[in-house]
Amino acid sequence: MLKTTISSFIIFFFFSFTYAQIVNVESLRRVTDTSKWSGSASLDIGLIKNTNAIFRITNRVRLQYNTDNNLYLFINDINLQKIEANSFVNRGIQHLRYNRKLTERLKLEVFAQSQYDAVSDIKFRGLLGIGPRLKLFKNKNYRYYWGTLVMYEYEEASDNSISILRDFRGSTYFSFSMYPLENISIVSTTYYQPLLKKFSDFRISNETSVAFRLFKNLAFKTSFTYYFDTNPIIGIPNTQYELTNGIVYSFD
Repeated sequence: MLKTTISSFIIFFFFSFTYAQIVNVESLRRVTDTSKWSGSASLDIGLIKNTNAIFRITNRVRLQYNTDNNLYLFINDINLQKIEANSFVNRGIQHLRYNRKLTERLKLEVFAQSQYDAVSDIKFRGLLGIGPRLKLFKNKNYRYYWGTLVMYEYEEASDNSISILRDFRGSTYFSFSMYPLENISIVSTTYYQPLLKKFSDFRISNETSVAFRLFKNLAFKTSFTYYFDTNPIIGIPNTQYELTNGIVYSFD
């Protein structure tokens, strides 16, 4: 009876509304103090209804290796969408990040990211960034972090008539993780990413996730993402949002 109820609950909440562009690395980090491999795989199913009916399947894989002074993180996020009867669009992000521990509270972060997003008319976006990450506070149940990076951005739109963009952006974020109960986790991250040569051109995003552990390695996760861009590609709205529900399998 319990398993049937849980299964029905999961199936019901699989359906969601979705839009987003920034991958939230904080929600995918695995906090561990020992040298080990860890990872997770998640599956989300979504239904969108606006001017079209869109069915979406998302698969996200995270792999992390952590030592006393180094952390290596790889994320592969693939999104397949079916629009109406026979049209398909894809969205994908590949993200590689390295952290080097400098002091007990301070780390140096370096990352590279590639991205494509047909919904947002992005044929290709490449990012390279570097900067410090500061641990503001940490105990068993709460963790707070702040980071700021400089990143180089290369962007091509799907419309070939739009020129290629090459710019430097800042990326400042604040993140917190809460574990109020043994089987519940809450992670929230807010990003602010201004164009360094023109601070009136900026992006703001927030992702907040709540995960409920169902079994030892299996959790049900709900995430809401808000994204705002003052200067998106022509024809794309300034504000986008995403609400997803799915299951996550993790190992360590």
